[in-house]
Amino acid sequence: MTDKILLVDDEPNVLQSMQRQLRKRFNITTAESGNDALAKLKEQGPFAVIISDMRMPGMDGVQLLSRVKSTFPDTVRIMLTGNADQETATEAVNVGQIFRFLNKPCSTAVLATSIALAVRQYNLITAEKELLNKTLKGSISVMAELLSLANATAFSSGYRIKSMVKHIAQELQLTNPWQYEVAALMSQIGCITLPTDILHKLHAGITLSAEEQEMYENHPNVGSKLIRKIPRLEKVAAMIEHQLRSFDCCDKEDSLEEEITLGAETLKAVIEYDLLRQQDLGHLQALKRMRKRSGEYNPNILNILELHRPKEVHATIKNLSFKDIIPGMIAVEDVFAKNGTMLIPKNQEITWPVIQSLTNFEKHIGIIEPIRVRTT
Repeated sequence: MTDKILLVDDEPNVLQSMQRQLRKRFNITTAESGNDALAKLKEQGPFAVIISDMRMPGMDGVQLLSRVKSTFPDTVRIMLTGNADQETATEAVNVGQIFRFLNKPCSTAVLATSIALAVRQYNLITAEKELLNKTLKGSISVMAELLSLANATAFSSGYRIKSMVKHIAQELQLTNPWQYEVAALMSQIGCITLPTDILHKLHAGITLSAEEQEMYENHPNVGSKLIRKIPRLEKVAAMIEHQLRSFDCCDKEDSLEEEITLGAETLKAVIEYDLLRQQDLGHLQALKRMRKRSGEYNPNILNILELHRPKEVHATIKNLSFKDIIPGMIAVEDVFAKNGTMLIPKNQEITWPVIQSLTNFEKHIGIIEPIRVRTT
């Protein structure tokens, strides 16, 4: 009985009766008002299921379940009432998006069956989230790190922009924030087809030729096709596909879903911001340059970026030999092998897999030392 059930009714006798009937099968907690229920959800949650009476003084069942839906969306909601009119049922379903609507008096068998089905629904919801938030995101993170070892110039930006994208998604209160984080990590995957020289010019702020620009502008299409092959990432693929599209682009009449549009607009802004910062422009300088390009970027996203100042980090800059490098340090300058291969771009965190890659280069090719790093 690990999944907790919350019963809400303003009549203590009703609560005691239901608790006696159900306590052998379920982990029951009771509340005598809407405010009491919300407090217990916050203090003792998560709850798998909430069962609320409709008619209660103050906050009624519809109001309570509507607030539960907004604040605790995973909790499955059941309405229990003696008022069986159609209008009440419709309001409860539409506003509170309840799982079941049960009439009082309700037999123990019907109530227990409904709770069991609601618990199963809750477990399906949480299992789906765990799959997305842990398994899928974890796999994508590993893949992104491996790609960054293969091509540091192309793929290191995913790690740098991930936190910015996450912050923007939170500020805009976007649903399914994991999609935006994955899109950030995988946004440059199509660059794997580009010559390294193009990427070096791009990151250095050097103007690309018409042919090079055409090749670069095709990378989102390549990336989207690759990502679409992964189940559950169709929307992520669409965000990546449209990441270079201008905010005021006339193609907006193509009726993209809002979350895809916002995802693509977020990627466009943060990728450009990151490129400018890599060219040693300050926070406000980068945003000032972006604002001059009227119509290119979503102004709301630029406003959020402007307020999301990089944290002032009290750090020590050191010149170290390779043997003294440890995970967690930040490369202050690009790190190269002796054959000219870039191993770590500046501002990338040095992780354990990165050190393993450096070890292989050190043994067979050699690394240009000292390595300039930042430590906190």
